[in-house]
Amino acid sequence: MSNPSYNTEKESNRIILSGYDTTLTFIVLFLIIIGFLAIFSAGAPKCIIQGTNSAFFVTRQFIWFILGFIAMMFISRINYKALDRLSLPFAWIIIFLLVCVHFFGTTVNGATRWLSIGPIQFQPSEAAKLSVIMLLSSAFSRNINIFDSKQFKYFIPIVIMLGLIFKQPNLSMVMILLASSMFMYFAAGGGLKLICSAIAVGAVGISFAIQSFQKQRIQTWLNPEEDPYGAGYNIIQSLLAFAAGGLFGEGYGNSRQKLGWLPEGHTDFIFAVFAEEFGFLGCLLIIGLFLAFLQRGLLISAKCEDVFGKLLSAGITVSICIQAFINISVASSMLPATGVPLPFISYGGTSLFITMCMIGVLLNISKKRIRRFPNVRQR
Repeated sequence: MSNPSYNTEKESNRIILSGYDTTLTFIVLFLIIIGFLAIFSAGAPKCIIQGTNSAFFVTRQFIWFILGFIAMMFISRINYKALDRLSLPFAWIIIFLLVCVHFFGTTVNGATRWLSIGPIQFQPSEAAKLSVIMLLSSAFSRNINIFDSKQFKYFIPIVIMLGLIFKQPNLSMVMILLASSMFMYFAAGGGLKLICSAIAVGAVGISFAIQSFQKQRIQTWLNPEEDPYGAGYNIIQSLLAFAAGGLFGEGYGNSRQKLGWLPEGHTDFIFAVFAEEFGFLGCLLIIGLFLAFLQRGLLISAKCEDVFGKLLSAGITVSICIQAFINISVASSMLPATGVPLPFISYGGTSLFITMCMIGVLLNISKKRIRRFPNVRQR
C-alpha cells in the first residue's frame, strides 16, 4: 500500500513560476499610453487634411496593440528556452519575407521595405531584430568563438538578412542590428579588441557602401540651412518645435508644427511634437522611462540563471533602447535623419507588434523558476 504522505511530497517537488516583472510591465504600459496620446494629437491634423476620421491613426495603432498584446501574453506563457531551437527556422522565414519584399514590396519615399496584403502593410525588417537576437543568443550560449565553423549556421542567416535590409535601402536598421550584435558579443564575454576592430572595419565599409541620397542626408544634417525648404526642412521644423516647447510646453494638442509644418509628426518626428506640447520636462519623462526600461531589462538579464536567457533578455533590452536613442537623437538633430520609429510611441503597426513580442520574451524570462521542495513532516 502506498504512503499518502510520500505521494503528497512527490507532487510538491516540482518547478513553480513566480509572477512577471510588474515594474517592467508598468513602464511598457505607460509608454504605450503616451504613444496613443501622442499619435492622436500629432496625427489628427493629417487625418483631417486627408478627409478621414481624426482618430484614424490611433485606431489602427490600437488594433495592432491588441494583436501585439495577444502575442505578448502567448509568448510570455511558453518556456523561453524553446526559442533556442526555433531561432534557425524563424530566421529563414524572415529571410524569405525579405526576399519577397525585394520582388513584391511596396515603395514609400524611395525605400522598398513593406509587404502589402490588402489593407495590411508589414515590415519584415522589424522582425529581423528579434531574429538576430535569437540567433546570437543561441550561438554565444554554446561558444563565444565566432570563427568556429559550427557557429556559421547562425551567422550566415544574419549576414543574408543584413544584405537584404541594406538593399531596401534601410541603413538605420542595419546599424541597429550591428550595434545590438556587438553588445551581445561583449555581454557573452567577447574581447574589446575584436569589437573595436569590427567597428573600424564596419565604419570604413559603410562609408564606401552608402548611396548618394544617404550622403546627402549627412550633408543636410551638418548644414540644414543651406536648403531650408528642401532637404533641410524637416530638421529645421523639428528644432523649431523643441524651441517652442520650452520648459513646460504649449499644452496637449497645441502643437503648431504638426499643422502641416512637420510632415512626419506622427511617425519619425513624433518626439518633436511631444516636446512642443509637453516641453523639456515631458522629454525628460520619456527619456527617464526608457532609462528605467534599460535598467529593468538588464536586471532581468543579470538574474537569469542560464546563458541563453541572459543574452536573449540583454539583446532585447539594448535593441529597443538603441532604437529609442536613435529616434530621439534624430528628432533633436544629434544624428542625421534615418526613419527609425520611437518604440511604443511612434505610429507604426509592425514596430509596435514586434516590440510587444519582444516584451513577451522579456516578461517570460523575468519569471523566476523556483523548485518547490517537499515538506518534511515531524514524526
